[in-house]
Amino acid sequence: MPLNLSGMRFVSFLISIFLFSNSFAQTQKVQFIIKDLPVNTSSSASIFLAGSMNNWDPADSNYLFKVSPEKRYQLVLNLPAGINEYKITRGSWDNAEVKLNDSPPSNRTLIVLKDTVIEISVEQWQDNFKQSAKKHSASKNVSILDSSFYIPQLAKNRRIWVYLPPDYKTSSKKYPVIYMHDGQNLFDLFTSGYGEWGIDEMMDSLSRSGSKMSIIVGIDHGNESRLTEYNPYSNKRFGTGRGDDYVDFLAVTLKPYIDKNFRTKESAKNTTVGGSSMGGLISMYAIAKYPKVFGNAAVFSPSFWLTPEIYDFVADKNLKKNKIYFLAGELESNEMVPDIIKMRDLLISKGVKENNLRLKTSPDGKHSEWFWHREFPDFYNWITGK
Repeated sequence: MPLNLSGMRFVSFLISIFLFSNSFAQTQKVQFIIKDLPVNTSSSASIFLAGSMNNWDPADSNYLFKVSPEKRYQLVLNLPAGINEYKITRGSWDNAEVKLNDSPPSNRTLIVLKDTVIEISVEQWQDNFKQSAKKHSASKNVSILDSSFYIPQLAKNRRIWVYLPPDYKTSSKKYPVIYMHDGQNLFDLFTSGYGEWGIDEMMDSLSRSGSKMSIIVGIDHGNESRLTEYNPYSNKRFGTGRGDDYVDFLAVTLKPYIDKNFRTKESAKNTTVGGSSMGGLISMYAIAKYPKVFGNAAVFSPSFWLTPEIYDFVADKNLKKNKIYFLAGELESNEMVPDIIKMRDLLISKGVKENNLRLKTSPDGKHSEWFWHREFPDFYNWITGK
């Protein structure tokens, strides 16, 4: 019977055949060479590669380009065969590469099948454009609950955003609540690093189409602390994990505050936690640790590869009454789709009903806000039962 495959799904199919036929092959040597840099780049600039292979760390010393005797930036990595995404930075997302018009470029995609050399041209750096050129885009239904909300579990302060349904002020209804991480990237282009999810615009649109409405609470990430605050486990590479403390904050401090100050439906079945990448990881951890607080979870592009311990943690929990939505792009890291399939299958083996789980993979999906934006309505309609 002929195969009905197209586009990147066909590429993924070819890669899987390659991996199967070379199951004992070693990693491949990939040499990255910076061919062109913006003319105003300092000769002493530190250039990094950040991508799916290092959890998008913009200043990972293991991914620092070295300057060759010919004054060219070079980086040599040994990577397993498969698909990788990446961008070039100068040590943070505030000075990462952009296009000449200051628009975020799509993730660079690398398909590793053999030793190869990649030449890269960087058009411009984000910090060469005035920050004022970015405009606020949050809708009138978004407000800042607190620009410095205290997190006792972390002994830190953080900005908290709240999206209220369009009819919140004119009705007496109570609403479900969705708690989402990376608040900077949810509602406002001005505060986002590489584009926003546009949660507010999507919710406004869903309201006009008759969907059930929810309150959305966004918690800013901790910038340089993001990797540890969204990681429940410690490791030598990224440091001491503070994910337990962060999840405790959500369940023990923030949710009671929101329930007290807003008209909410407080039950677990009306409370969702969600996010992407490290936010997807910590969402899975949160629902596993507090299944009677968070009845639902949006686990988008989760960084399960970083914390294999999470499978044993989840296996020890009772999530039979919870609903979990998994999303992954087939153009993300090699581990992404297999990892969420592994988690879904683990949950099923522990008695979670398949209709309480949804796993969606997309052939064109990348580790990017535009992908999570596009897929959010499907998650939302599923979780609310539309």
